[in-house]
Amino acid sequence: MNFIEYPDSDMMMIDLANKIAGDLNAALHHEDRACLAVPGGTTPGPLFDDLCAADLPWDRVDVMLTDERWVPTDSDRSNTKLIRERLLVNRAAAARHLPLYASADTPEEKLPELEAMIAPELPIAVLLLGMGADMHTASLFPGADKLDEALDPRAPILVPMRAPNAPEPRVTLSARVLDGALRKHVVIIGQEKRDAFENAQHLSTHDAPIKSVLTGADVHWAP
Repeated sequence: MNFIEYPDSDMMMIDLANKIAGDLNAALHHEDRACLAVPGGTTPGPLFDDLCAADLPWDRVDVMLTDERWVPTDSDRSNTKLIRERLLVNRAAAARHLPLYASADTPEEKLPELEAMIAPELPIAVLLLGMGADMHTASLFPGADKLDEALDPRAPILVPMRAPNAPEPRVTLSARVLDGALRKHVVIIGQEKRDAFENAQHLSTHDAPIKSVLTGADVHWAP
């Protein structure tokens, strides 16, 4: 793990967008296609605003979320809506989107269909993750109903997840798939999350799921 500090979040997002574009470009030098997996939430929006303009052969890039709330894609709580509005635009509009949501009452009804689209594009070439103050990443939440399954080395690609304080079901890439990414970046903002990240190093993976994806990762932090 490599911990990188920045003086402010604006500089971090610009630098990280450049690093991710460089990672994708390097992957595309020796592969026909490259898969980019990104989080939703409030943190990555500014990074997406920079990354979407990168001069890349985006038509050879598959973009997917690391996790999604099981809500319609026009909901303000939809991570899909976020990436459609802020990442899959400008030059990046040429990328192919691999969905993590399909219209159904529960994620279990659609997991085989969604996994079938993702499986041929693995491993992830470039992964971006965030982290919550509770030390979750993607939808790997401490105390979630299927956390054990999601952390298992033999886990499926996707795991449905229901967690305390999460108002709707979610679907998440398993730790096995996330940790198998060829390049991994974790972005953290603020002292509270830095303190949580440092505390995570002394806890089990079940109590601090972020630990399941840190091997070989670059961790980017700004106050």
